[in-house]
Amino acid sequence: MPLMFNGLEHTAIASPDPKALAEWYRDNLEFRINFEYDGNYFVRAANGAMLEIIPSVGDRQPQAMKDPGIRHLAIEVDDFDGAHAHLRAKGLKFVGDPFEVKGNRLVFFEDRDGNYVHLIKRPAPLP
Repeated sequence: MPLMFNGLEHTAIASPDPKALAEWYRDNLEFRINFEYDGNYFVRAANGAMLEIIPSVGDRQPQAMKDPGIRHLAIEVDDFDGAHAHLRAKGLKFVGDPFEVKGNRLVFFEDRDGNYVHLIKRPAPLP
C-alpha cells in the first residue's frame, strides 16, 4: 500500500499584520512570497518549506521558550557564522548567544511579531 501522508505542507502563523510578517521572512531569511489571498500570505523557503501567515484576532499572550504548543521555527543554514552575522547586521533581536548541542550550532532570535526562530547548522542530517 503506498504512503498516504507525505508530510507537512505548511505551518500557519497568525499575525496582526500578515503582509508585514511575510515581508519580514522575505527580507531577512530569503523566503519568497509565493501566494496571497484575502490577507493570507504563503512564504516559501529555498528548501520548499512553507509558512502560511494569517490575520490574528485578539492580543498576543506572553510566551516562554518551553510553553505548550509550537515553540520555534528552525532555519537550516550552510554557513552558520555568515548567517548569524547577516542577521545581527540587520538588527534582529536575538534571544541569547550562539551555542552548541551535540555538534549542532544554534542561535535563537525573534521575528517581527515575537515568534521564536532559530538558525541551525548540523554536522550531519538527522536519520
